[in-house]
Amino acid sequence: MPEEVDTLFQEAVEALRTGDRPRAKDLLTRLLKTDQNNVNYWIWMSAAVETAKERVYCLQTALRLDPENGTAKRGLILLGALPPDENVQPFPVNHPRAWEQQLILAYERPEEKKPLLSRPLVRLAGMGVIGAALCGLVFFMFVLPRIPRTTAIPTFTFGPSPTFTLTPTAVNATARPSPTYVGPTPLWALLPATYTPTPLYNPTPRQPESGDMFRAASNAYNRGNWDEVIQFMGQIAAVEPQSADPWFFIGEAYRFQEKYVEALEAYEKALTLNPNFGPAYVGRARVHLALDPKTKVIDDLDTAIEKDPAYAEAYLVRAAYKTDRDDAEGALEDLEAAEALIPDSALLHYEYARAYLAQGDVERALASAEQAKELDITLVPVYLILGEAYAANGQTDEAMLALQTYVTYAEQNVKTLFLQGKLSYMNGDYETALEKLDASIELENDPLARLYRGLTYLELGVGPQAIYELRVAILTYPESFEAQIGLTRAYMLDKKFGNAFLQAEVAFRLAETDEQRAQVYYWRAKSQDAMGGQFAGAKRDWEALLALPAEAVPAAWRTEARERLATFSTPSVTPTISRTPTPTQTPKPGTKTPTPTPK
Repeated sequence: MPEEVDTLFQEAVEALRTGDRPRAKDLLTRLLKTDQNNVNYWIWMSAAVETAKERVYCLQTALRLDPENGTAKRGLILLGALPPDENVQPFPVNHPRAWEQQLILAYERPEEKKPLLSRPLVRLAGMGVIGAALCGLVFFMFVLPRIPRTTAIPTFTFGPSPTFTLTPTAVNATARPSPTYVGPTPLWALLPATYTPTPLYNPTPRQPESGDMFRAASNAYNRGNWDEVIQFMGQIAAVEPQSADPWFFIGEAYRFQEKYVEALEAYEKALTLNPNFGPAYVGRARVHLALDPKTKVIDDLDTAIEKDPAYAEAYLVRAAYKTDRDDAEGALEDLEAAEALIPDSALLHYEYARAYLAQGDVERALASAEQAKELDITLVPVYLILGEAYAANGQTDEAMLALQTYVTYAEQNVKTLFLQGKLSYMNGDYETALEKLDASIELENDPLARLYRGLTYLELGVGPQAIYELRVAILTYPESFEAQIGLTRAYMLDKKFGNAFLQAEVAFRLAETDEQRAQVYYWRAKSQDAMGGQFAGAKRDWEALLALPAEAVPAAWRTEARERLATFSTPSVTPTISRTPTPTQTPKPGTKTPTPTPK
């Protein structure tokens, strides 16, 4: 195996040196499948890909694996992704390696000192090019037109197809339409197939005359050339008029092109020919969901599994459908059934991560998302679920890195903008948080985004806006301690001390941990101090704060509590004073005042 890997690497290098970048990319892709942590593979891949963004991604990956790698640094500096560094030596320009030459900008390449045609080898090469051009002209004008079309059909051996990963929502298209990719080629498109490909569904024995056409259609399917898929499958349907699967694949091709009416007609044709053909029910369900995400398609998904219990994709689609409808338990049951059929599928573990996250099991969600990424680093939606799972586990740096990868290869949307805003808030970058949350709310008025925008305004010291946003959020999340204590702080910031005291009373009823109780005692004591005349109540809260475990109370708060208690003229040893209601304080009926010794 090591010898084979070394041979593939040498072939990739040679392909780059001869300018055959497609072959080099294909070979390096295979190498990255075997070892995605190999720095050299990523560096050489940066010279094989097509766009500057792809080169930046490859070099950034290499630099993360080897932070001192000078080649990756030089490439990123040349591409403008890193600032100039005097300690990084420039590329050697006397005999640059082929892949390095790809990274040198045009204006940085040294000019040739001799006229090009003055070199004998160049003249000889020019004559060869002219000869090749003449031969090509003769071939395309006289020979090619005489070749029968059937000889152009590929006769390669059928291989696996990335059925699920051709679009990010091929599996979970239930409530999320397929995002339109912009910018660099998506990661999954860099590889001919994913790490855990699903074979092209082919239950029908092919007739000899349609075998070559099916292989050609399979190749077109792998490449995402949907017009060719439709063409070849149409030819098979003509040769095999009773077969349902050609119409199913025609429907799939139309669906990936978002031509849903044509796709639905193709699926219906397949079911007319064979009502027991399970995959067509799944296709029909996906189209209905794409046209209206609220459509109930559970009957089609149930029928698909009933007709073909071995069709793993049906379980994945039904699991995604249930996850999107708050039935995480049902989704997990379907995923267990799918796991028995495709245990090493990246999409399986991706859906596991979504279900666990919906269930609130953030640790399992993260483990499943990481396993999905390990199985297929090219599956773009995995980076989004990774970002969510990392964020839920408090790993903000890892979450930001995962989201950065996702938005590099997929367009920004409401979810990514919200996550970036939330993570920026958690990291203390409030200006960026406000920018991202504003953009998210502009696309969709989500109460959770309003909550974090209110908390961000709070940290920026903008009281009125913080109050407004937090009150809007509380309408949807009345049981959120974070929202209630945040509104308490916002009232304090806006010098509405009475409102702050009453709001702290609401927050106290929601406090579940010592850390949360510490926040209530602190801000309630502060509000009573600010109102004046509430000495007994303030004293009780400062004492209650100091009675909590030390690790639950910030050191600065403990110091402030001791200083405030020292200023009270009434000795703390007189128990009757602390228990006598203050005439000026009239709490609402049913309001409980915390004791100095909380649980």
